[in-house]
Amino acid sequence: MTNFISVQLKKASEVDLAKPLCKFIQQSYPGAEAQAEHCRAAEELSRLRKSALGRPLDKHESALETLLRYYDQLCSIEPKFPFSENQVCVTFTWKDAFDKGSLFGGSAKLALASLGYEKTCVLFNCGALASQIAAEQNLENDEGLKAAAKHYQFASGAFQHIKDTVLSALNREPTVDISPDTVGTLSLIMLAQAQEVFFLKATRDKMKDGIIAKLANQAADYYGDAYKQCQYKDTLPKEVFPVLAAKHCIMQANAEYHQSILAKQQKKFGEEIGRLQHAADLVKTVASRYDEYINVKDLVDKINRALAAAKKDNDFIYHDRVPDLKDLESIGKASLVKSTPVVVPLSQKFTDLFEKMVPLQVQQSVSVYNQRKADLVNRSIAQMREATNLANGVLASLNLPAAIEDVSGDTVPQSILNKSKSVIEQGGIQTVDQLIKDLPELLQRNKEILDESLRLLDEEEATDNDLRAKFKERWQRTPSNELYKPLRAEGANYHNILNKAMQADGQVKERYQTHRDTIALLCKPEAELNAAIPSANPAKTLQGNEVVNVLRTLLNSLDEVKKEREQLENDLKSVNFDMTSKFLTALAQDGAINEEAISVTELDRIYGSYTQKVQESLKKQEELLKNIQNAYQDFSKMKQSNNESNLREEVLKNLAVANDNFVELVANLKEGTKFYNELTEILLKFQNKCSDIIFARKTERDELLKDLQQSIAREPSAPSIPLPTYQTTPAAGNKPAASPTPTPAPRTMVGTKPQPPARPPPPVISAASSSSSALAPSGAAAAPAAAPAPTPGASAPAASTAPSQAQGPPYPTYPGYPGYCQMPMPMGYNPYMYGQYNLPYAPSPVYQTPGQPPYPPPQQPGYPFPQQPYYHQQ
Repeated sequence: MTNFISVQLKKASEVDLAKPLCKFIQQSYPGAEAQAEHCRAAEELSRLRKSALGRPLDKHESALETLLRYYDQLCSIEPKFPFSENQVCVTFTWKDAFDKGSLFGGSAKLALASLGYEKTCVLFNCGALASQIAAEQNLENDEGLKAAAKHYQFASGAFQHIKDTVLSALNREPTVDISPDTVGTLSLIMLAQAQEVFFLKATRDKMKDGIIAKLANQAADYYGDAYKQCQYKDTLPKEVFPVLAAKHCIMQANAEYHQSILAKQQKKFGEEIGRLQHAADLVKTVASRYDEYINVKDLVDKINRALAAAKKDNDFIYHDRVPDLKDLESIGKASLVKSTPVVVPLSQKFTDLFEKMVPLQVQQSVSVYNQRKADLVNRSIAQMREATNLANGVLASLNLPAAIEDVSGDTVPQSILNKSKSVIEQGGIQTVDQLIKDLPELLQRNKEILDESLRLLDEEEATDNDLRAKFKERWQRTPSNELYKPLRAEGANYHNILNKAMQADGQVKERYQTHRDTIALLCKPEAELNAAIPSANPAKTLQGNEVVNVLRTLLNSLDEVKKEREQLENDLKSVNFDMTSKFLTALAQDGAINEEAISVTELDRIYGSYTQKVQESLKKQEELLKNIQNAYQDFSKMKQSNNESNLREEVLKNLAVANDNFVELVANLKEGTKFYNELTEILLKFQNKCSDIIFARKTERDELLKDLQQSIAREPSAPSIPLPTYQTTPAAGNKPAASPTPTPAPRTMVGTKPQPPARPPPPVISAASSSSSALAPSGAAAAPAAAPAPTPGASAPAASTAPSQAQGPPYPTYPGYPGYCQMPMPMGYNPYMYGQYNLPYAPSPVYQTPGQPPYPPPQQPGYPFPQQPYYHQQ
């Protein structure tokens, strides 16, 4: 009697998870050791998928454990890898579990670049395999009953989880097997079967009949609800519906049977008979309608015996009134089952392969924090550098410190010599020339990488648009122009960066051309440098003057400020603090990360003292520059002025400015070179990202084209052809209407293989032959003007014409046998057509054309089959 429903597994296409995951790991994790460890985990995950989905699974706990472990791994990697069409693009293809395919091959399947889709399908297989394992249990012992109930409840929970999450996980219409309606019905079926298992256990343990009746009644209710949900749908296999209907009746009959026993115990003999009669009617319905699916003979015999005994006792002893069915009290319900909720991890043997990899949300938060930190550090360094440039500019405009050192008037000031030596040590003018020469090559390399990346996107998008225009609504995948919006925005951002870099390069080159000659002068030996500087009469009275001493002290203080600033800049760059643990703690405690609040707090804690020192340095410099300018005014008044000294001071100022410009130019050019080299790495990653998504799109496109070709091949190319007349012949006595299309007759099977005649014989027209065949029409020679009457099942023949070649032997007609149409059989089909014969002469039009109705040959009286004429082959 027991017949449980199990669910078929979905089939998945093979996918290599290791390659795309390793590529993402190499792009996202700089440490070689971490990369190697995570890549090994990715390869292990790919092997686990192959073990779980790449082979037929046994109906055993170990196979289910493998599926559960793979599902748990999918849940663990979901927050760590950005699975999507434009990031880690992996296309998962699954077939519909209930689609049997068609005559031309292929079955309903869906391919999506979505980890949620993979999780949904794997969980479906977990529930399906659990249902199969439960159906294999031995229900004759307690262990088998407990295992079956556990697996049915797990399967119910798995299908219920899919029902609640599938639409949000896919963001598109799923295949029928994982649609909310289908999995909702499957969940209810599994719950009903779990309840039935508890009913079987209660029966086996001989519990009270009232309890057993309530358990059976609840199971009947579950089965009835499941049947109502799917009776008007064709999503599930057709054998499911009669089983559900039968189970509903069987469980209701069991409930009535056990309730009748309780009524008997309570001396309610009329109620006992009424319930047994209802139970008998229910099992009779099952036996008559669903006998091929479920055998209820034992239950029928048990109920009938109890009913006969109850009637006998009531007729002879109790004479209790049998109430109507509608007057019977309803049997209560007792549910001992519930869907097992899906709580990860499902496997008891689960170990996270990517335990050391931070979740994607943490990784993104760390990335944003690093950007905030870089902005803060760069802003502080920029403020200090700007202040240093301002101080250098002010000193250069005042010709300091050269003005207070140039008291001899005919030698190169020591500060200028120091600047000259520094410029020469850094390579001088040749260094600047080489750096400027390298910039265009670096820029061009980056432009070519970016242009090639965007060209790949353009080509794939053009192909997608062409196919969309060709197949229209059949082309069901995300349009490339929508999918590539983030990539194109990223590419546009890189274009803007390159344009700004080109503008900055132009400004650097312009400044270099302005100061090139002075920088070249600084690179000359001391003798040439001294000769190039005009001499002037020295102001001997200024040596040892208090004003000069004050200026020298202030300049020394300013130099100390600059040195402190350089050290502060190095300290700012060297500070490093890993925020991963902070964000992981926040994610574990709150389930989410408030990145901005955490980052601002930590940055203030880590960099607060440094930013304060920067502001103090700026304020101190401001005061020193003010004092230097005031002291210089006093110095200028005391200094004797003449044309030579003014010209000499102007040259010294230019040399000081040239040194500052050289230092700044070299720094800018080196930063530009570093910028272009780093941008090259970023653009190469962008190009790889574009290449990966285009490869994934090409794979998806080829798969979709293959499916479209199969679906187009399965479509009928012409209207449906009506059945031949002889297959739709009405009952005897009704004359069928003539069909406008000739229909071929079935071949006549005879005991011996007939030989083709040399030529057809002339028909013998006689009263005897006409009367021997009741349905045979009159001969054409006897009545040439009259159209021959069509034989049953055959259309009226066309006018007789001489054939151009032999058509095979004539086919006889008799009651129920249709005439042969005017259509030669194919060469590979006609058993009588051995080759092409040349007729000795063309047959007369009055003779029957071979193979054409309705001209029967003469028959021998009493022969049970129409006679096949035999002519000796010459």
